[in-house]
Amino acid sequence: MAKTKPSDRSRKSKNPKGSNRNGTSKKSAPSPEALLTEAVALLQTSQPEDALVLAQRALSLLQKTSEPNLAILPALNILGEIHVELGDPEVARENFLTAVSLDPEGKEGDAAEKFLWLAQLCEEGGSESVKWFAKGIDVLKREIAELESKGNRPAVAEAIAEKKQRIASALCGIAEVYMTDLSWEEDAEARCEAAVTEALLVAPNSPETLQTLASIRISQIRIDDARAALSRSIDLWKDLDPADPNVPAFPTKISLSRLLMEAEMEEDAIEVLETLIGENDTSVEAWYLGGWCLHLLSEKQNATEEKSAKSAVSLKRASRDWLQNCLKLYGMLEYEDERLKEHAEELLTELNNTLGPAKEGEDEEWDDTDGESDEGEDEDEEMDGT
Repeated sequence: MAKTKPSDRSRKSKNPKGSNRNGTSKKSAPSPEALLTEAVALLQTSQPEDALVLAQRALSLLQKTSEPNLAILPALNILGEIHVELGDPEVARENFLTAVSLDPEGKEGDAAEKFLWLAQLCEEGGSESVKWFAKGIDVLKREIAELESKGNRPAVAEAIAEKKQRIASALCGIAEVYMTDLSWEEDAEARCEAAVTEALLVAPNSPETLQTLASIRISQIRIDDARAALSRSIDLWKDLDPADPNVPAFPTKISLSRLLMEAEMEEDAIEVLETLIGENDTSVEAWYLGGWCLHLLSEKQNATEEKSAKSAVSLKRASRDWLQNCLKLYGMLEYEDERLKEHAEELLTELNNTLGPAKEGEDEEWDDTDGESDEGEDEDEEMDGT
């Protein structure tokens, strides 16, 4: 039945201010800025699908004409990042390229970000990536100069430090390009060295910069120098609270664990990997690297002494647990790294041939304090090995 209108004005006037005729509160539509703020919050809490809905609404509100305009720039940048998180790099690249067409000199909003993203997303890679990184660095340097003219207030100093960190990260990106896509160029090593040297000058206490330095030194077979850089990198954050912003992000620590294994610092690597599993026990790559790392550690044990032999067996069993968890998650999450899967299966086959089939209820963990195993502890956990 249709609702009837109030019979007189006096009844209508009794509705509180800001309410409709049914007495419910009127809610003003959120502004594009509010929508984008909420979208960023959702993206930061790993909810990209929900963030996408809000960012698209904001874009439609900001787009006043049929042609792109500067007003939509913030929405484009956020949409680009959302599509990166959703695993859709082509759409992300389109968003960032549109943003560049609107702001080619990088003078609006978070100006450098679109250039730095395109450095990682451009299809050509190589020199094209270097060009985008360099553009982003130029914008950040200009912004630092502008901030330095405003005096030495704490907020200004913090903003400058953050931009310097981004410059160092971009320089590390350039170094990585010269170690990979452009490694064939005659001056690749010199350019790589120049990039990481500048990064160290800009942000000497950056774990990422030190990791890049270690990677270069490993490629140069300067293993002692690589180990020194990796140790310095870990020392910068190992005693910090996990929520501290100076603690490297998850992907950076994954890269760190790989470098530690390459530098034969397996005990440091497994410590990092255990913290990663504590942060996210659904990371296929972390479980895989942990299993591989424990396998490498077991091979280092001297089997001629009884204690070492026991420790080696314990390490192998722990390695098997990690690799089994890796492959279980691989199937559950429909992970797509076929080479990782093949190597994990190869290692697992080797371990099963050495140890024999796993006994039901067997849960033996490695204790690196004395080399002994913890036996007889049965835990009802879906994921074992940590």
